[in-house]
Amino acid sequence: MSMIDSVSAQEAYRDELVAAGLLIPTGVDGLYGRSGMFEEVVERFDALVTVWGGADGAEVMRFPPALNRKYFEESEYLKSFPHLAGTIHSFKGDERAHRSLLRKLEEGQDWTEEQVATDVVMTPAACYPVYPTVAARGPLPEDGRLIDVFSYCFRHEPSLDPARMQLFRMREYIRVGTPDQVMDFRETWLRRGREMMGSLGVPLDIDVANDPFFGRAGTMLSNNQRDQKLKFELLIPITSEEKPTACLSFNYHQDHFGHLWDIKTADGGVAHTACVGFGMERVALALFRHHGFDVARWPAPVRSVLWG
Repeated sequence: MSMIDSVSAQEAYRDELVAAGLLIPTGVDGLYGRSGMFEEVVERFDALVTVWGGADGAEVMRFPPALNRKYFEESEYLKSFPHLAGTIHSFKGDERAHRSLLRKLEEGQDWTEEQVATDVVMTPAACYPVYPTVAARGPLPEDGRLIDVFSYCFRHEPSLDPARMQLFRMREYIRVGTPDQVMDFRETWLRRGREMMGSLGVPLDIDVANDPFFGRAGTMLSNNQRDQKLKFELLIPITSEEKPTACLSFNYHQDHFGHLWDIKTADGGVAHTACVGFGMERVALALFRHHGFDVARWPAPVRSVLWG
């Protein structure tokens, strides 16, 4: 499929979702409202994730979709993904500046010059607030930590592809501990992820992947990530068989976050981290693609898994 055909398929599926009332356009590519049925499918899938992972005893944390700017800067996200980051700005001027802002607004000029950066940024991945939170508690217990987190996330990549939203939800389990502990966790979820998604009757594959690191240096980082098999993705065709969409990811960060936030294991070593991430909207879009827009007509085994 050519690039033009791929974009056409993405736009066509988006239009079908809008016509069916599942997505509500806002006039900005990648920013949508969702219908009650879309939300119900997301909620049912979220419950299924808990069925598969809830017995592990993860500590539940829920954060808003905004992150302490200091944490964001410490994360080094801007080194690798400056093109995806979203900062939050606000008006901090006086009466004179306000009058200037209103005049520019009325005249159709750029009024955003009156805005300045605040102390919060948009959360780029659900796991980012977890690492400094865990670090602040001191050395890890002997068995490390397991965290369950869910958040809206923002990435600035406007697209016609409904599976590439600018604001989307991510559920994650995050393992923090020794290399053996986090690798065992990732291997467990590679198996679980395949079994769980297989129960939903969608075609899937798991393959080595890399993040979209920025710039010339990013090419080397991407190659290293693939060579060391640090990231796997569970892929489901949504708008393309040739380029299926990543709906789950399985990531081994090595000691990257342990070093950044000085997270120590019980014996004083630098902690390693891994996570499994579930793209909530993407899974819903995959289910609607393969089973249709009328959930009452979905295959009985799939309905049984999601609705009981």
